[in-house]
Amino acid sequence: MTEGPLIVQSDKTLLLDIDHPLSTECRRAIAPFAELERSPEHIHTYRLTSLGLWNARAAGHDAEKVIDTLLQYSRYAVPHSILVDVAETMSRYGRLRLESDPVHGLILITTDTAVLEEVIRAKKIAPLLGVRIDAETIAVHPSQRGHIKQSLLRLGWPAEDFAGYVDGQHHEIDLVQNGWKIRPYQEYAAEGFWHGGSGVVVLPCGAGKTIVGAAAMAHAKATTLILVTNTIAARQWREELLQRTTLNEDEIGEYSGAKKEIRPVTIATYQVMTKKKNGAYAHLDLFDTHDWGLIIYDEVHLLPAPIFRFTADIQSRRRLGLTATLVREDGLEGEVFSLIGPKRYDVPWKEIEAQGYIAPAECIEVRVTLTEPERLAYATAEPENRYRQCATTKTKHNVVQELAKRHADDQVLVIGQYIDQLDELTEMLGVPLIKGDTPIKERERLFNLFRSGEIKCLVVSKVANFSIDLPDATIAIQVSGAFGSRQEEAQRLGRILRPKSDGRTARFYSVVSRDTIDQDFAQNRQRFLAEQGYSYRIIDADDVFQGKI
Repeated sequence: MTEGPLIVQSDKTLLLDIDHPLSTECRRAIAPFAELERSPEHIHTYRLTSLGLWNARAAGHDAEKVIDTLLQYSRYAVPHSILVDVAETMSRYGRLRLESDPVHGLILITTDTAVLEEVIRAKKIAPLLGVRIDAETIAVHPSQRGHIKQSLLRLGWPAEDFAGYVDGQHHEIDLVQNGWKIRPYQEYAAEGFWHGGSGVVVLPCGAGKTIVGAAAMAHAKATTLILVTNTIAARQWREELLQRTTLNEDEIGEYSGAKKEIRPVTIATYQVMTKKKNGAYAHLDLFDTHDWGLIIYDEVHLLPAPIFRFTADIQSRRRLGLTATLVREDGLEGEVFSLIGPKRYDVPWKEIEAQGYIAPAECIEVRVTLTEPERLAYATAEPENRYRQCATTKTKHNVVQELAKRHADDQVLVIGQYIDQLDELTEMLGVPLIKGDTPIKERERLFNLFRSGEIKCLVVSKVANFSIDLPDATIAIQVSGAFGSRQEEAQRLGRILRPKSDGRTARFYSVVSRDTIDQDFAQNRQRFLAEQGYSYRIIDADDVFQGKI
């Protein structure tokens, strides 16, 4: 028997041998419950976390299945402490349940009285509780349903929520499959969400998360509030819903900086929902002044804190989070788990690629060597300015120009973080720039020209990271980013993953300054995509100029 590709260690780390013939199969098997931490060339390091194991439990993976996976792929004997820890951690999920009661309203019930005794004595839990009903049951103030789930998760006793949902105001919505058919994984995702009641669906960029949202709406047949990242995303949702469902134009409203329409299906931006007027959030009452049957959070990994806070108060509404990655750089994955719901459906990016639903992609890290003056400027920069110094170096510009020239016949996106850098690249390349202060109409005009092929290259700031549908983009050149953000890297690759009409492979270039923190951040940024099976080929900038790409 061949030795397995996995080394399971007693500190909860899993080492995956990438060169092993079973590494891809093993990666897929451990992805539902283990989080990738580091991904150098040969050995990838994963970690078992409580939240990862609870998410797996909520998605239907029991401890026995997780343990069997570790035993099946492990090269050496799995430490007994790990087997015990996995079983005990996963058994914590569900020992406390929230249920509705005809007399007391909302109740917290346990299968383990000692756990209930422990949590009701916690300072942050006690104010949320009502009368003690019996040894296994205590009343919970109905308005505290979200807050108690947050607090219990932090204590290490995540509650399973069986308290049910209000149906909201009925509104007839059906899918209209004229000339297209819902994909099997989209159907499974919508059904997984519906049976769970609330939760998160994780699908790759370009895999049709909007269709999953539409299918969920067809299940709910109720008024729906959809929260999106920006106005362009709102209008793309609107177009998709008009094309894919029985909804007509009068039934869909836009609630943004430009318009304040409230219709049976209302699409609002996070920006307007979190806007303050006289120190108060002027628009958050949109959540509870209407009898919504479903609330959809697009790009749920970006959820702002005020939306989290209000979501805690509306736990009786069905909630669907959509995202390409549950990674949050602020560490608030637990808030998503407790307030939106656990992960209900997830599928590896490479699996969707193998089915032909997203384009194959090649990831290339282009390392540039700074000039002596640039190295000196970097070395003497203040620590807080050091990343900007090496990320925006002029040496990168020549590489970007050469890459754009070599892909002159492709649809190219040049993506960056710093506006002054993007301004210079726009002038150098002679192409348009879309940034934060570009008016919505102008953004839409430029995106449409890019889609039609009249514009072959666009320079874009982080405003294009999310929810922008550019199906013909085949090349992305990343010049700078939000430090080591894994989710941003995934979203940027996602801009070029729509299947190409000619079946060609997309290319994602990341231009990185050698021997600087730009290189360190790049490695961190790549972690999520490495977990999904993408590997970065590292080349020198000279290879670009010599045509070795």
